[in-house]
Amino acid sequence: MTDQVSRSPWSGSLAAGGALVLGAWLLAGGGIGGPPAPDRDQALDPATSAALLVPPRAHAVPTRIRIPALRVDAPVAGLGLDSGGRLETPAEHERNLAGWYRDGVTPGQRGTSIMAGHVDIADGPAVFYRLGTLRKGDQVEVDGEDRGTAYFTVDGVESFPKEAFPDARVYGRSADSQLRLITCGGDFTAGRGWDANVVVFAHLVRSAT
Repeated sequence: MTDQVSRSPWSGSLAAGGALVLGAWLLAGGGIGGPPAPDRDQALDPATSAALLVPPRAHAVPTRIRIPALRVDAPVAGLGLDSGGRLETPAEHERNLAGWYRDGVTPGQRGTSIMAGHVDIADGPAVFYRLGTLRKGDQVEVDGEDRGTAYFTVDGVESFPKEAFPDARVYGRSADSQLRLITCGGDFTAGRGWDANVVVFAHLVRSAT
């Protein structure tokens, strides 16, 4: 992971001024309530979820992410930083699109790779709406531009208040190949948007070319 990422481009709030706090669908009267939140038993337990040190994957810009348990199959766009040093967000109108922090490591490389997606857009739930329902042991697959795939296993899923986001824990350097999936969650208000972030912690278990 680069020094820039380890200093947390989201400043603990995952682009608090951007589209990941959109909530436009809820403001428009979305009918099925807010996104599901992780259960306490989904929390990361470092004592029991140590990653296996498998060979890291070569640099390969991600092109697609699949999460079989959620039936997610989405293209991936590269994301930079805005003028405030926060991560840009995928296009607001794109329901089925994930983003990857392009100045960080690619998924499967040694270090911590960061991917993000909307919880909702103006007319309904979006790609990471059900991220909070993932369970330990679920699989995440990320295809690269080299036509290879990195396979990750979920170690834990947690929700953090944006005002107390654990930057070092989420973005910190890693000796192995880690992946973080991030979206918004918690409660939504028109004045402040979403008040929490849902974070999936996962580690590389194998790669295929």
